[in-house]
Amino acid sequence: MLTLFSLITLLASSLASAEPAAAGDEELMDGDNHPAFQWGPCDPTIVQDPSISCSFFEIPLDYHDRSAGTGRVAVAKANATTERFGTLFINPGGPGASGLDALDQLRSTVLSLTGGHYDLVSWDPRGVGPLTIPGDIVCFSSVEDYNTFWDGTIELTGIEMTGNFTDQQDIDALLSQAPVMQRKYEELGERCLRQPSGKYMKYVGTAASVRDMVAMADVLDGPKSLINLFGLSYGTIAGAWFMNMFPERVGRVVLDGVVNPTFLATEETTTFWPKQLVDADKVYNAFIAGCALAGPDGCSITTQGQTLSNVDADIQALLQRAHDAARKNSSVPVTSADVRAQLGSAMYSPDEWATFANVSYPQAVDAVDAETSGGVDSRAVKRQRKRQNSDPDAVIYSGQAIECGDSVNRKGTTMDDVFRGIISSSRTSSHLFSSVWPNPLAYCPFWPVRAVERYQGPFNKKLANRVLVLSNTYDPITPVSGARALIELLGEDATLVLLNGFGHTTVEPSQCLNEIISAYFITGELPEDGNTVCEVDADYEVFTGIDTEAILASLGS
Repeated sequence: MLTLFSLITLLASSLASAEPAAAGDEELMDGDNHPAFQWGPCDPTIVQDPSISCSFFEIPLDYHDRSAGTGRVAVAKANATTERFGTLFINPGGPGASGLDALDQLRSTVLSLTGGHYDLVSWDPRGVGPLTIPGDIVCFSSVEDYNTFWDGTIELTGIEMTGNFTDQQDIDALLSQAPVMQRKYEELGERCLRQPSGKYMKYVGTAASVRDMVAMADVLDGPKSLINLFGLSYGTIAGAWFMNMFPERVGRVVLDGVVNPTFLATEETTTFWPKQLVDADKVYNAFIAGCALAGPDGCSITTQGQTLSNVDADIQALLQRAHDAARKNSSVPVTSADVRAQLGSAMYSPDEWATFANVSYPQAVDAVDAETSGGVDSRAVKRQRKRQNSDPDAVIYSGQAIECGDSVNRKGTTMDDVFRGIISSSRTSSHLFSSVWPNPLAYCPFWPVRAVERYQGPFNKKLANRVLVLSNTYDPITPVSGARALIELLGEDATLVLLNGFGHTTVEPSQCLNEIISAYFITGELPEDGNTVCEVDADYEVFTGIDTEAILASLGS
């Protein structure tokens, strides 16, 4: 059995309890009602950094209905290394990402950025992990059950298409799956409800997670203390909700990779998904530009003297060959959908571009060539048939439960509507990545549960302190338009800083950006204007000998 804490910690922390907040946002939880956290060593199989300590913290399942009972969140903490300014909460987003894992990976980086002045705290939020209650939302007890349930559907094979999704045979093939996929998605929701974790699904959501953070802050820093937060990706939804649910508690908040909070509050997830992809193909263009600049010594996709267009043509040709092989034999081991999914994943971080180009891509080429000649290449990496989770046998839907729990009420959208939206988005938003499937946002029109509390605005409340909003100029999944929208909502209470680079969140190294973040966390200082653009460090190479500046210059940026 997985255990995060020592027995003494488990026994002590079982005594902790959280009083539910009153119905009004202004009536906050009284930290004096909470015993102190009981910190102890973390299980090294979950958290490898021995300087991090762990505890449980008990929470009410429903902050507005005490009779619903209690749960707990698993929490990790790294102590400040110099004069302590308070606690800095880290929300890595996902949704469904583990805060314990995030702190294990980010501790040294964030301590450096903050001058060591803050205790760093992160947690596995509701719906995440084997230790938090409510924990993982398990919908299949085994991978075999999962594969059997989805057998014969695009959930396992992905969506086959090429170009801008104009081939009528591909269109007909996708639309013909709409009735069965709608039935399957509706059955999935009911299946999830029948599992032991199903009774908790209505208590999984970002509003409750925000209140959990506030409750922890009341204990760690005192009732009504200012709350500091570093939110990444979907963690920026938690940040936007926190800042407007508790504007008087806003301390130093940094949000990186912003999702426009009004989208989730007003639109179905399948409607705003294309808006999240508007810069995805621009990041792809940067990838193939870097490949062309690197030449065959640095990028195996290209040959000497090829241009960006040549590299793109080679990739499109591979996708076409994989597509045609799958059309002849649907059981081929690697499809065009698999290649697009791998490519889309690589776009999240330029650190992965060379690996994709020099390892994954050649494997895909060999596999597709073997398919077209009637053979099979065993080296090809087929997409995973299950989601990553702590239980090797179970298949979880935690991310879907959180995002769908946060989303607007069901509006009668059909799977045919969803598929037609994918076809349209492939022509207008991202021709490469709009059709990647499964898509976690596609479950919400059919998901049976919404969270007992959702925050749906307003998002322009006056904040106690100014906040820092970050974005790449080119982000494949949270475009800079999301950050600009949040800045417009918050007005003078927020400052936007851009990193002139690529990837999801500001992942490329930048001394300029680091200095701005450090100054904000240490002194509260922010750039005077909202037009600050930082460059990626010149010694950071995306491909051997090729830096971000060279790629931007090649693209004419």
